Amino acid sequence: MTEPDQIPRIGRNESTEERMDRNWMELIQELRVLQTGVQILGGFLLTLPFQARFSELDDWQQNLYLFNVMTAALTTVLIVLPVSVHRRLFRRGLKATLVSSADIITKWALAGVAILITGSASLVFDVTAGRTAGLVAGGGIILVLLVFVVGMPLWLQRRAGATNGNSKDG
Repeated sequence: MTEPDQIPRIGRNESTEERMDRNWMELIQELRVLQTGVQILGGFLLTLPFQARFSELDDWQQNLYLFNVMTAALTTVLIVLPVSVHRRLFRRGLKATLVSSADIITKWALAGVAILITGSASLVFDVTAGRTAGLVAGGGIILVLLVFVVGMPLWLQRRAGATNGNSKDG
């Protein structure tokens, strides 16, 4: 049997506070990436009503457009929410609560981005190539998102757990 101090350490040699600070900074970086994507898609959506062909959209397309605008707005709220939580919890010794809540919020923001990507592509395909193409494009993107955004991280997590004894970087 190996003594606890002889077990090789996997991961970082950092205190809980240092780990929470690092986790917070990593979350902020991820939110910056999300924010850029949502800003680009949201900006694209906001220009559409000012285009000449916008009045030609049928009811389905207009409703999909409005759904996309609402999704972009709500996803933006989710992306900035951790900043609001940080402002409220700042200097109160609640970094673990901050990091934990920001992690959950970021996962919801990722879901919002996935919905926004799907809805925006569906709208563009619907307008340019027809309803069937819009539905197929939306369905295809949902499948791709499920495989890459959901499936790949799960697969990598299982694979990493099998090779290094389920260590956490956390």
